Amino acid sequence: MRVCRYLCVRKCKQKCKSCAAAPPVPRAWKRIFWWLILLAVSFSGLLLYGLPAVRHLETFLPMGTCPLARMPPLRDNFTGLLHLWARPEVLTCTSWGAPIIWDGTFDPDVAQQEAIQQNLTIGLTVFAVGRYLEKYLARFLETAEQHFMVGQRVVYYVFTERPAAVPRLPLGPGRRLRVERVLRERRWQDVSMERMRTLHAALGGRLGREAHFVFCMDVDQYFSGAFGPETLADSVAQLHAWRYHWPRRLLPYESDPRSAAALAPGEGDFYYHAALFGGSVAALRRLTAHCARGQQQDRARGLEARWHDESHLNKYFWLHKPAKVLSPEFCWCPEIGRRAEIRRPRLLWAPKEYTLVRD
Repeated sequence: MRVCRYLCVRKCKQKCKSCAAAPPVPRAWKRIFWWLILLAVSFSGLLLYGLPAVRHLETFLPMGTCPLARMPPLRDNFTGLLHLWARPEVLTCTSWGAPIIWDGTFDPDVAQQEAIQQNLTIGLTVFAVGRYLEKYLARFLETAEQHFMVGQRVVYYVFTERPAAVPRLPLGPGRRLRVERVLRERRWQDVSMERMRTLHAALGGRLGREAHFVFCMDVDQYFSGAFGPETLADSVAQLHAWRYHWPRRLLPYESDPRSAAALAPGEGDFYYHAALFGGSVAALRRLTAHCARGQQQDRARGLEARWHDESHLNKYFWLHKPAKVLSPEFCWCPEIGRRAEIRRPRLLWAPKEYTLVRD
């Protein structure tokens, strides 16, 4: 009996010593948790800034489905019947009922006739300041003559500090070119942000009297396909080509709560590109007034929104939903590469040579 008790106690002591000598083992769930965090951060970094092959994975992120696509076709004032069900692989409407225009969802001939019957004049504004004028303006205007609102009355407004340097291109019937002088800003960021104030003044002047609808575009891009009346609406926003697949929590809205452009977590619908927006003269007057006022408030506080006027544009469209949203086909970046859903790009980004054009 005593021998058995002795052997049992000795065995227990040896076991305790071996346990004490062994290194502590981390709990499995902690290891898994931190590995998942690391993988998520790594994937987000590669998605945002990394390899094209990794960026291509974002095409597998679902865009959602349009509940209106299961209803009878909607009718738009400029496109006739919209066939939202024709593109089931992409999102063709917003949660507030605005159409997202993709190739195949409208009949371009119907859109053309609708606009002609309404006897419209459409304005197209572009800022060509500094070296942007020599580098991009001629190609922008030449391709606009080939593809922008063909068959419609168009008035181009070029804002520049050097009116004499604007190329004088042959224009089709019913199409005019106006050149407006602006001051040369010290920084390119200021050129971008002053655009809203300048547009607001122009829309309240001759531009507002001449045009029924206006599109505002960046000069460092060019037309590659028909850009017609199917794009017209009271207010028009453009999905950003690099960010239309991203989940909302990754979109680069202004996050500084002190800024007039700030969006709180959970706010925002899509990320819109300031390289293209438009609408009626009255709607654009409201938009440019809001953005210019917000920029002035930020400047008085010593702030500058992360993406300048684009940040304020996204804030405006969160508060005042656009009546029509253009798919990335209408403003596409060739550097992204081929995407199955991009059937017919209408406007393409020109190569960005910032070291050359930005002083």
